[in-house]
Amino acid sequence: METVAQNFQPRAFSIKLWPPSSGTRLMLVERMVKNLSSESVFSRKYGLLSKEEASLDAKEIEEAGFAAANEHYEREPDGDGSSAVQLYAKETSKLMLEVLKRGPRPKVAEENGEHGVAPRKIAFDISGGRRAFIDAQEAEELLKPLTEKESLYTKICFSNRSFGADAARVAEPILASIKGQLTEVDLSDFVAGRPEDEALEVMRIFSSALEGCVLKYLNLSDNALGEKGVRAFGALLKSQSSLEELYLMNDGISEEAAKAVSELIPSTEKLKVLHFHNNMTGDEGAVEIAEVLERSPALEDFRCSSTRVDSEGGIALAEALNTCMHLRKLDLRDNMFGVYAGKALSGTLEKLAGITEVYLSYLNLEDEGTIPICNSLQGSAPSLEVLEIAGNDITVKAARALSACVAAKQCLKKLNVSENELTDEGAVMVGEALAEGHLSLKELDMSTNSIRRVGARCLARAVCNKPNFCLLNINGNAISEEGIDEVKEVLKYGANSVAVLGPLDENDGEGEGDEEEEAEEEESAAADEGGLGARLQHLNVE
Repeated sequence: METVAQNFQPRAFSIKLWPPSSGTRLMLVERMVKNLSSESVFSRKYGLLSKEEASLDAKEIEEAGFAAANEHYEREPDGDGSSAVQLYAKETSKLMLEVLKRGPRPKVAEENGEHGVAPRKIAFDISGGRRAFIDAQEAEELLKPLTEKESLYTKICFSNRSFGADAARVAEPILASIKGQLTEVDLSDFVAGRPEDEALEVMRIFSSALEGCVLKYLNLSDNALGEKGVRAFGALLKSQSSLEELYLMNDGISEEAAKAVSELIPSTEKLKVLHFHNNMTGDEGAVEIAEVLERSPALEDFRCSSTRVDSEGGIALAEALNTCMHLRKLDLRDNMFGVYAGKALSGTLEKLAGITEVYLSYLNLEDEGTIPICNSLQGSAPSLEVLEIAGNDITVKAARALSACVAAKQCLKKLNVSENELTDEGAVMVGEALAEGHLSLKELDMSTNSIRRVGARCLARAVCNKPNFCLLNINGNAISEEGIDEVKEVLKYGANSVAVLGPLDENDGEGEGDEEEEAEEEESAAADEGGLGARLQHLNVE
């Protein structure tokens, strides 16, 4: 599915990009209607919008995106308006994603004497515009729609606005009056810049006001909670037994805070999404989060990236994930798992038959941790679409297991093995593994892998005729100018154009070696590329 951002990339030549013409705006609305009402992963999960409803949503999205971008342009004009175009694209993409995740609007209950689509005031969102402090008077004005008779809001989003204690007291009775109808609450980044004591008081006020509401979605990210903040939300957290999505990202979740989370959430049996990105959880905190995982059999999406988890915590998380047999997306990037946690994780991955996205970059896996993971994925995860395993010190020693895994994953859309040490030999093996089938492949990132001419050429040949392919990243290697020309020539005459080749600004064209070495490489190229298939035959590739 096309994203809005793809249609509004600012151009390099000197023309005025803002404001867009009425024709351009209409074209965007029409494109969004098509995307919103087409079958997709979102429609299968949340329901398909009708053309009529998609049309209404698309118009509202475009108007909101245009207003935000125009306000930015008037406030900070940049000549050609490129920054306004970027904001326009970002805002409309964000709003469209919200609508896709919302799905069709609920029907009005018959006892209200109405039929058909409910009034459009379902989501109440004050997160747009500039980030700002809110005082009592402004809170009263902003929240006035929530006080309207027969309000049908089921979702509130107060993100990007900083509430002080006075503003929170204004919000308290209003939220208490509608909490029975709320199913989604977003309080991310809503106390920014406040002193700790005031921020904690605001959290307690909101927590008390919302206590007892039956939520499916709760987002408390970007609030620097720590243990005090988590416990300030204790009344709200304790009262939740039907949560399906919980977000605690960038919240300073330490060991003590993680323990508080585990204590305060009474039941996670219905939890499907749990995100803990960018915290300071550490090994001890990971052990506490592992206890939450053990109580979450319905979990489908788990993110615990950039959380300072070492080997012990990694092993605890890996073992706890054995409970989560419905897992579809796993993101553990940027931790310090090491080899032993990698091996523990491999034992879990072989059981996760339904997983479609695996993000394991920057985990210090090395060859010894990577090989068992690849072997496990090779025999499981038949629908794997994304595999990221960048920055793990992987060498050609693990390339055979990696290639066998890749060859078996015919649904693969994105493969990221960047920032490793696969060299030409490993690149050729990966290229050969991708050569047959893999018609859904869109992105291949083999940047910064000490790849030279032969490896680059093999990768280009592997992807040049994939119908959906859009990005080949081989930057940061040591490919000669002749090698780059060969890559471009291969891509030029394939089903894709040279446009799929990513930037090469960090490629070291002089790092390939002298002429004698290159000649030797050329002499063995045919044998390497032609004979590698035979070398892979014994790898039990499915």
